Amino acid sequence: MKKLAGYEHGVNLGGWLSQCDHTQERYDTFVIEADVEKIKSWGLDHVRVPVDYDLVEDAEGNYLPGGFDRLQKVIDWCGKYGLNMILDLHKTYGFSFDKGENEEGFFESEVYQERFYRLWEEFAKRFGGYKDRLCFELLNEVTNKEYSDIWNRISTTCIQRIRAIAPDIRILIGGYYNNSIEALSDLAAPVDENIVYTFHCYEPLIFTHQGAYWVEGMDTSFRMPFECTYRQYKEYTKQQIVGFQSLEVECFQGADLDKVIGIEYFEQMVEEAVRVAEERDVALYCGEYGVIDLATPEDALKWFRMITQCYDKHGIGRAAWSYREMDFGIVDARMDEVRDELLKML
Repeated sequence: MKKLAGYEHGVNLGGWLSQCDHTQERYDTFVIEADVEKIKSWGLDHVRVPVDYDLVEDAEGNYLPGGFDRLQKVIDWCGKYGLNMILDLHKTYGFSFDKGENEEGFFESEVYQERFYRLWEEFAKRFGGYKDRLCFELLNEVTNKEYSDIWNRISTTCIQRIRAIAPDIRILIGGYYNNSIEALSDLAAPVDENIVYTFHCYEPLIFTHQGAYWVEGMDTSFRMPFECTYRQYKEYTKQQIVGFQSLEVECFQGADLDKVIGIEYFEQMVEEAVRVAEERDVALYCGEYGVIDLATPEDALKWFRMITQCYDKHGIGRAAWSYREMDFGIVDARMDEVRDELLKML
């Protein structure tokens, strides 16, 4: 299977230029140059930088020069310290994976879609020359499966528009159910050798998102250790998660229910992603994976150890979620005792 060289061990800079209040103070203080230097000192090779359209566009779609200048500064920092970078459009006008953002209409509106294409053309004009150390990720976490065909049309058109400006920069595409592995087989076939399929993996969700207030049906007081039996995982998932993903439960179904979860769970989870990537001769990348800060750091470490063994086995590049705060922070004080060991796995 192809590898996304230079993007094998990374971390997300979530909550900085995306999922934030979009104030100058936030931009200036949440991540600074010293943080990029620190990430390099950890031995990582790249950062994924989520960006909301709010950084570079106003409500009417006029471009904000200061936002583009901010991105240029991030690219320059990465260049200074020898890190590669993924520019991830985390929110576009009319769509966000987060319902709380109150963005809607993107998949129904050709006007919004044209705005999306033009923004990516602008990114390509400004940053396409950094193809040796920058990738573009078209859109974070398409939600509904019924968007699949529309998203294939939109993403194919967007790639064509980018390619007219930046013919060989690498472009990442993920699918529905929030970049689920399950959606990879329904993505449009790669149009050239510089297309990368991306997925996110927080499975088992009941463990990595235990107590998460944003998960529908979740009791915020719910806690569990990592080393539970498959039967417990299956039961907890049905009790705590409304509309749980079918692929996740299928992985529980195939196991000895009285056995404690093991590496075979993650092997089965990534099997479909690897199959699709090999079949289509496309590189595979996990753009997000991590454990909520409500789990113990020791249990989080056990999860990371198993999932990264699978990634290493199959040559899957990845970026952990997330560097600071955002309910998953790796640099946060609570991870002090396990961070050195964790960094060996990322």
